[in-house]
Amino acid sequence: MEQTRTAPDMLKRLETPLRLTLAGLWAERLCRAFWPLWSLAIAILAALAFGAQDHLPLDLFWYLAVALAAGLVWAAWHGWRRFRKPLRAEALARIDARLPGQPLAALNDTQALGLNDPASQALWAAHRTRMAERANGAKAVAPDLRLSSRDPYALRYMALTALIMALVFGSLWRLTSVSALAPGGAQAAAAGPTWEGWVQPPPYTGKPALYLNDQKGDDLALPAGTRVQLRFYGEAGSLILNETVSARTDAPPASEAKQDFTVTRAGKLEIAGSGGRSWDVTLIPDAPPQVSVVGQIGRTADGRFKQGFSAKDDYGVTKGQVVITLDLPAVDRRFGLATDPQDVAPVTLDLPLPLRGKRTEFTQELVDDLSKSILANQPVTLTLSVSDAAGQTGSTAPVKVTLPGKRFFDPFAAALIEMRRDILWSRTNAPRAVQILRAVTFAPEGFIRNERAFLRLRVAMKRLEANATTLTPAIRDEVAEELWQVALLVEEGDLQSAKERLKRAQDRLDEAIRNGASPEEIQALMDEMRQALDDYMKKLAEDQKRKGGDQTSQSDGPKIEMSQDQLQQMLDKLQKLMEEGKTAEAAELMDQLRQFMENMQLADGAGGEGQGGPGQQAMRDLGKTLRGQQGLSDDAFRNMQRGQGQGEGPDLGQNPDLGQNDGQGDQPGTPQGQPGDQPNGQQEGQLGNQPGQSLQDRQAELRQEIERLQAEGKLPGAGTEQGEAGRKQLDEAGRAMDQAERALRDGDLPGALDRQAEAMDAMREGLRNFGEALAQENRQQGGSERLGQADPQDGPPNGRDPLGRQTGNGYRIGSDNNLPEGKDVYRRAQELLDEIRRRSGEQSRPEGERDYLKRLLDLF
Repeated sequence: MEQTRTAPDMLKRLETPLRLTLAGLWAERLCRAFWPLWSLAIAILAALAFGAQDHLPLDLFWYLAVALAAGLVWAAWHGWRRFRKPLRAEALARIDARLPGQPLAALNDTQALGLNDPASQALWAAHRTRMAERANGAKAVAPDLRLSSRDPYALRYMALTALIMALVFGSLWRLTSVSALAPGGAQAAAAGPTWEGWVQPPPYTGKPALYLNDQKGDDLALPAGTRVQLRFYGEAGSLILNETVSARTDAPPASEAKQDFTVTRAGKLEIAGSGGRSWDVTLIPDAPPQVSVVGQIGRTADGRFKQGFSAKDDYGVTKGQVVITLDLPAVDRRFGLATDPQDVAPVTLDLPLPLRGKRTEFTQELVDDLSKSILANQPVTLTLSVSDAAGQTGSTAPVKVTLPGKRFFDPFAAALIEMRRDILWSRTNAPRAVQILRAVTFAPEGFIRNERAFLRLRVAMKRLEANATTLTPAIRDEVAEELWQVALLVEEGDLQSAKERLKRAQDRLDEAIRNGASPEEIQALMDEMRQALDDYMKKLAEDQKRKGGDQTSQSDGPKIEMSQDQLQQMLDKLQKLMEEGKTAEAAELMDQLRQFMENMQLADGAGGEGQGGPGQQAMRDLGKTLRGQQGLSDDAFRNMQRGQGQGEGPDLGQNPDLGQNDGQGDQPGTPQGQPGDQPNGQQEGQLGNQPGQSLQDRQAELRQEIERLQAEGKLPGAGTEQGEAGRKQLDEAGRAMDQAERALRDGDLPGALDRQAEAMDAMREGLRNFGEALAQENRQQGGSERLGQADPQDGPPNGRDPLGRQTGNGYRIGSDNNLPEGKDVYRRAQELLDEIRRRSGEQSRPEGERDYLKRLLDLF
């Protein structure tokens, strides 16, 4: 009775899991049997959605169609053979197999033994009860849809992926074209012809592609160059294309199923036939780009030319260039330019375009260096042109200008550049250039100060003379390059003498003032002269300290006293005159400044090293430390050139004398074999240059010297802004020295050189700040440092100048006092003039003093 009651109840409770499991069995067996069928069907659907049928010949399409249809039939028949209908008992057995002890089968069992035994019946009842409890947990079993063993190459996934791609990038509307391929078919007659169309504007316009079937209205505005693609589906000839927008001369038949053309003009676009459309196409023209010159052509301080321009285009400029052509009719046809030019080709340069943002409208500046070109400093025509993405070009009318180039203010350098220009202009000028160069270099003493430049020029001259009659373009270019390098050497120089650098800077500035140089060039030359003047003052101070204040080795001529303030005022006034365009006054002031500098001496007073107070002594010690740091940096650089450091070569600094005389014997005018000479003016045994010291030990000694100067508290300007700034710079110098010392110990010479450069910059800035602070203190105390002092032998007694004024103190020329009044003034002036005339006529006096006295007579 328990059995009869329990089994049906269990089946009723398992009805839902049983049905789900049975459905899963159906899905599992259908997949395993028919996966080739549905995989092939999906692949065919994807190919049709991609429009493969539109790209195949009709015969090939039908062969493939028959083959695929046969494949579908085979796959269906194969699946039908392998398919076995799932039964309810199989679903029940699958559920029972997942339960512990198979309780469903146990509930359907009957007791075979002990039917009359109460104990046996009680045991059987308990067993069924336990099985019924287990059966209450029965759940539906998921089907096993894995087909990897039957489809090892995952063909089903490939077909599914192709279908997804077709749905995203293709169109299911293309399936209708299959029926049109069947001539006279019933489906074609029922569906009728259809079409699709796309318009794709040029990419550079940034406009999106359009699907013609979705366009509303009868008007289309398209950019020039838009591509139109049309596809006709249905019976051939049912749809016909009529268009007047492409101007094609080799157009396919109007009934062709595939139409592809580009819109070049406005017109009519019509698809005639059932379901056709028509549009009036208006053209959005692509205007050519425009470019114009902005401002006048200019020159930078280093000789590059600069020219502004502006450009614009409706869709953006893609590139631009400028063509520079010689304006031969405007050339001054004299000297080497009198012959007809050879090989003077135009120069083409790319115009700079904005790196960011739009290029529809912009203004830029072209900066380039054509100083080496034959066109430099010659009349030329500039033609600017720009292009857009469509290949259209816009250009300017030829602009006539004089092309700027590097200016050479040294007369000898200018002569070399002129001869270089002549042989580049025409190779027939080579004999003439050789003659002129021989004349220029006939007596080089006093005219060519750079011996290295003179030797290089002689080699170039010999080569030019040897090939003068048969000068080839290759040899001409090599000689021209050598003349350029020699001219640079003469103009910019590699002088080691501070006095020569100052003289060269003065000469270049004087030539620039007289020749009307640009403000940028004037400013660059002013900066060069200021730097050269600073170096010269330092060299004078070092020279006097080496000689212990003895000035007997200097010229016996008159010495001039000049304060730093007066010198700065003269330089500022000179720059102001040049900015105001008063070139004559500037040239006159430049001559006065040159005379002052030629007769200036530096003195620390009557005493020796210790004169001038603790502040001046501290600054001298700081300057000595700076020179020691410079010498150490030079030695470290030489060691790096020889491969020492960074794990190469011997230990750093173990031979501190290595390379100390490099290049010393190659400079013209440098005495050879002087005992005790050291680079950078160092003397053996001076600070940071003890014999046998390693580089890192020398660096440590210099750092300790900086710390000593800070600890003594004798640096000037305590509590002032300049003094505190100088102390801060010394802190920076000490930090950089410490890092340089660690880098030297680690063998990192490049890193040590960088830190040493930072230390020297900080010390130089500190010296400048302390100098300003000391000058302020001296002004407050009524005194100043001296750049020179009057010669006691030639000067008047009682501390007065020849005009009766009290002599100045410090770096001063004369005195700020007014001239004494009275008749005695004119008498003294006449006596002074007579004394100058007398001394200028004495042949026993040095030539430099007599030249100076003659210049004084010219002034007065």
